[in-house]
Amino acid sequence: MLDKIREDIRAVFERDPAARSTLEVIFCYPGFHAILFHRIGHWLWQKKLFFLGRLTSHIARFLTGIEIHPGAKIGRRFFIDHGMGVVIGETSEIGDDVTIYHGVTLGGTTWKKIKRHPTIGNNVVIGVGAKVLGPIRIGDNSKIGANSVVVNDIPPNSIVVGIPGKVVFRVEGEKKIQMDSAFMPDPQSRAIASLMERVKKIEEKIGIDE
Repeated sequence: MLDKIREDIRAVFERDPAARSTLEVIFCYPGFHAILFHRIGHWLWQKKLFFLGRLTSHIARFLTGIEIHPGAKIGRRFFIDHGMGVVIGETSEIGDDVTIYHGVTLGGTTWKKIKRHPTIGNNVVIGVGAKVLGPIRIGDNSKIGANSVVVNDIPPNSIVVGIPGKVVFRVEGEKKIQMDSAFMPDPQSRAIASLMERVKKIEEKIGIDE
C-alpha cells in the first residue's frame, strides 16, 4: 500500500503543474486524500469488514466531496484533479494511470446486484462532468470529453464527445492521444463546414452568384 501511495503522490506532480511540494500534495489535495481513504476502505472491504469500509468512504466523502465506494477496484497512479462531486460506484474497475476531473460519475444503470458500473482501461482521461454509465468498458488510452454521457463500450485510443458519447477520433496502434484540449475535435464545426461546402457546390451547379 505504501508503494501505491508514493506512486499516487508522484502522479500528482506528473499531471498537475500547480503542485509545488510533497507537503502541499499531502495536506491540500482532496483527490489525494480521497484515494488514500479509498486504499484503506478497500482493504477493509476485502477483509469483509463492510461497515468499517463504508464508514471510511463516508468520512472521505464528508472531507473531500468525493464519493468512492470501498468495493471499487482502482489501479496504480490514479489522479483526481480538483475532485468535487466525483462519484465512483461499487463495481467500478479502474486501470493504471487514469486521470479524472471534478463532477465525473462512474454510475450504474440497474438496481440488480450484478456488475453494474464501468470498467476503465489504462491511461484514460475523463473530462469535467462526464458521466460513464453501466457495465461498459472504456478502452486503454482513450479520452472522454467534458460533460459527455457514455453508455456504450469505447474502443482503445479513442476520443469521445457528446450526449450520448460518440467516438469522433481514433488513433491506430499504441500511440497516446494528446491531452491538450486544443487537439480535441469539434464535431459541430465539422458538420457545419460540411454543410457549407455542400451548399457551395449546389450554388455552383445551379449558377447562383454570391
